[in-house]
Amino acid sequence: MTTPAPLAPATAARPDMVALFVSDLHLQPSSPSTASLFAAFLAQHASRARQLYLLGDLFEYWAGDDDIDTPFVRGIVDALAALSASGVALFWIAGNRDFLVGDGFARAAGLTLLPDPHVASIAGRQVILTHGDAQCTDDIDYQVFRTQVRSPQWQQAFLSQSLEKRKAVIEGLRNGSREAQLGKSMDIMDVNPVAIDTLFAQSGAALLIHGHTHRPGKHQHGGNVRLVLPDWDGDSQPPRGGWLGIDANGAIHRFGLDGTATLQASAATPG
Repeated sequence: MTTPAPLAPATAARPDMVALFVSDLHLQPSSPSTASLFAAFLAQHASRARQLYLLGDLFEYWAGDDDIDTPFVRGIVDALAALSASGVALFWIAGNRDFLVGDGFARAAGLTLLPDPHVASIAGRQVILTHGDAQCTDDIDYQVFRTQVRSPQWQQAFLSQSLEKRKAVIEGLRNGSREAQLGKSMDIMDVNPVAIDTLFAQSGAALLIHGHTHRPGKHQHGGNVRLVLPDWDGDSQPPRGGWLGIDANGAIHRFGLDGTATLQASAATPG
């Protein structure tokens, strides 16, 4: 991984975080600045937390665990493994770009793979964690595609091909996805309220954290709260990114890359 970029360091005055949450970094060799920001985040912020949750699309694409030893990926894996070895517990939920991450990556990076969705108990809160793409149910074409590529049969057939062939197929899928998005409204590519309410009802939790939509914000669903993570882009001006954190009292904070934090929910808030 590239040398960490300047990022506002954590300070003693800032509440210690029990858990941090990030998603949608879309790491790839052509965006070394984003990888540099992520390295700084791991070193300066995640290292002070007890847990780090990676909620999908850490990578722009994942062709299979046999791609771990390419230099770019190895740098990210080693940084995660070092964080894990330091005592921070790492957890992973797959995104729509890196759903082929498997046990080999998990062992190398020192993290635990979680199902999507997953309900975690953190600092007295029950928290629903998901990437978010499964809840974009208005995008029917995407949901058909998602069902296909998440099936064990498709994945077994795909992973049986050479790494070079897999990367070529993925590049074609990425190009097709970009073209398809041009013809879709922003509402179709956002989460569906009924799908979100179903998650709340099935889990019994009152707090949901997800990514995928690249629309960071806070949303009320009756008495429930949905928090959306930002995507990261180290080449935008100013650079874009950030994370959420839950402190030891159960209060939820949103952090920007500049280190500023805003309270999203107090410790007294249910959920």
